[in-house]
Amino acid sequence: MNDMTAHAVPYMERSRLYYEAQGFEKPYVWATHEEVPLAPLARALADCTLTVITTASLCERLPLKPRSVTSGETANMPERLYANDLSWDKEATHLEDLNSYFPIDHLNALADSGRIGALARRFHCAPTEYSQRKTNEADAPDILARCQEDGVDIALLIPL
Repeated sequence: MNDMTAHAVPYMERSRLYYEAQGFEKPYVWATHEEVPLAPLARALADCTLTVITTASLCERLPLKPRSVTSGETANMPERLYANDLSWDKEATHLEDLNSYFPIDHLNALADSGRIGALARRFHCAPTEYSQRKTNEADAPDILARCQEDGVDIALLIPL
């Protein structure tokens, strides 16, 4: 057993048990899509505006507090993001170094060098939900509308 295996998180089982402990009567069903909701780029990456979408939050959340989409300014990044309410391997990593999991400085450098056209003015925090219906019918359309307002062509997804 190597060091990584010793710290492995049984994510699927842990998530199933978490939702069961919340009192949901039906076991969690992992999302599937008959059609993948992605599209090829219409132009070169150097001409695209990129945003970041993460499951981290702008502030600490209580585990059972209702969640909603939030956005932050990429030009005025907070010192950190929060995700202690989510299930991830907190023994093997941490959230103290923002650029280790949210590479905003690197993305700004890519924009400055012309590798990407621009970094969008906002990034977005997507809530994690038991309800796929809420995600599909409310949160995803909200994030899409915000991306369209900012002229975004491409999104970098960063789940925690």
